[in-house]
Amino acid sequence: MSKIIGIVEDDPDQLENYADAMRRKGYEPVAFSKADLALEAFTKNPPDLAVLDIALGADVDGGFQLCRSLLAAHPDLPVIFLTDRVDEIDKISGLRMGAWDYETKPISLNFLAEKVAAIFRIMESRSQPQGKGEGPIKTGDLTLDENRMTVTWKGTPVDLTLTEFRIVAALCRRPGDVKSYESLMDSAIQTVVANNTVNTHVRHIRKKFVGVDPTFDKIQNEYALGYRWAED
Repeated sequence: MSKIIGIVEDDPDQLENYADAMRRKGYEPVAFSKADLALEAFTKNPPDLAVLDIALGADVDGGFQLCRSLLAAHPDLPVIFLTDRVDEIDKISGLRMGAWDYETKPISLNFLAEKVAAIFRIMESRSQPQGKGEGPIKTGDLTLDENRMTVTWKGTPVDLTLTEFRIVAALCRRPGDVKSYESLMDSAIQTVVANNTVNTHVRHIRKKFVGVDPTFDKIQNEYALGYRWAED
């Protein structure tokens, strides 16, 4: 059965473009231009994934409110915000309320379709039974537990997204070894491989570790190759 993609976008042309991109990928789009109609439909019959604009008509935060309501009813629903709002505070707000991703317009329709496919692959991977690991990975001040999906630095938890967690896990398994951009994206179970994509994830990871410890400097870049976790 085809995955159902809920799309909420107040621009009719963009709405149809997104829906058409989902159809070409083999998904079944269910599209709305108004938040109240979408909420009524999705509360009763939730989609497998939702793509939401933030500003919906006169309601500048309609997408945020819709996301809160949907996740209150269906906590595991993956949500992608797709908007022309580029302020960092909006991105932070969207991710904090539980969205899987935040993309700004204009966006390639092929990229959007691949982003949706990547999220479904991640969800499938997470749902598969996992054998017990050999225990947490410990290197220097880092402790990473793949069974519990937790990371601590000097005993303090570091709040990472799933993609960020996978990248850190790939780096710290073999401190000192360079991990290529491609291998890091493979580890993160992503589909679109680009150096800038990896760089963005690593920048966010570093920022989170520095928030815990301003002296953090373990993730080192090897120009044109990738990254390494520095040995102690």
